[in-house]
Amino acid sequence: MVVVSGNEEILRIPISEFKLRAGFLLKKIRNTPGVFPVPEIEQFMKDINCLSLKASSSAKTDITIVVHDQRTGLQPSLGFSIKSQLGNPSTLLNAGETTNFIYKITGAAFSQKEIDDINSISTKSKIKDRISAITSKGGLFSFVKTQRTIFGNNLILIDSLLPQILASVLFHFYTSSHSNTADLVKITETQNPLDFDISDKHLFYSYKIKRFLTDIALGMMPSKVWTGQYDATGGYLIVKADGEIVCYHIYNKNEFEDYLFANTRLDTASSTRHDFGVIYKEAGEYYFKLNLQVRFK
Repeated sequence: MVVVSGNEEILRIPISEFKLRAGFLLKKIRNTPGVFPVPEIEQFMKDINCLSLKASSSAKTDITIVVHDQRTGLQPSLGFSIKSQLGNPSTLLNAGETTNFIYKITGAAFSQKEIDDINSISTKSKIKDRISAITSKGGLFSFVKTQRTIFGNNLILIDSLLPQILASVLFHFYTSSHSNTADLVKITETQNPLDFDISDKHLFYSYKIKRFLTDIALGMMPSKVWTGQYDATGGYLIVKADGEIVCYHIYNKNEFEDYLFANTRLDTASSTRHDFGVIYKEAGEYYFKLNLQVRFK
């Protein structure tokens, strides 16, 4: 590696040194649980003027690579997002109040004591158990809107029916034993809540969810207006558990979408932190929020 400032060479390090350090770091990560310092690598980072391992939370691009494309002869500079399978599964869509979905409860009336009793359920599967308590009293859930307008409009930009589709997938997650994206979408397709014409076996739901996952992976954020402009213009670099690196390039769009669809799941975030999972009342009507968080398996 050569670093040049202006016309002056300020640093030259052989690639063999990077391979040596990478092997050392991989061994450390695989053999050491939790968070830990690696002084040898910290010094090496300083030597190569690398001041941070993490990209800004406002960007999907972790590394920019000049790709030598043998098919076109072009050498574009492309941004890639890096996901590692060495530690805990990383998130694709981070939880927040920005990813809350609001449902209206009809078909039942609740006293304040009943509301308090349901909201105080604190089992390991408390959200699912609270929903079960509501439905046992005749309560029916119907999707109203996303809590944040920006997120809802971002979804509509991707597909006009995506908010309703995600709301259905999300409700199945909190009321069933399934968490894998593919399994939840299959349930939704079978039930067909949007009453699509599936006589010719069109896969409406999986197609639209794949578009959603792709846009989330490459640029869309719930709190920012989405224009369809990809940030990670190259694709994904996956660091497997054995240290091998696999590239899913946007050029191979179908393969990339299939990877996201097959390798993600929904997860439950902190309900107190993100303000969801309780009955609340507005203008005499009952409501309930559910939170969407997508994580790699």
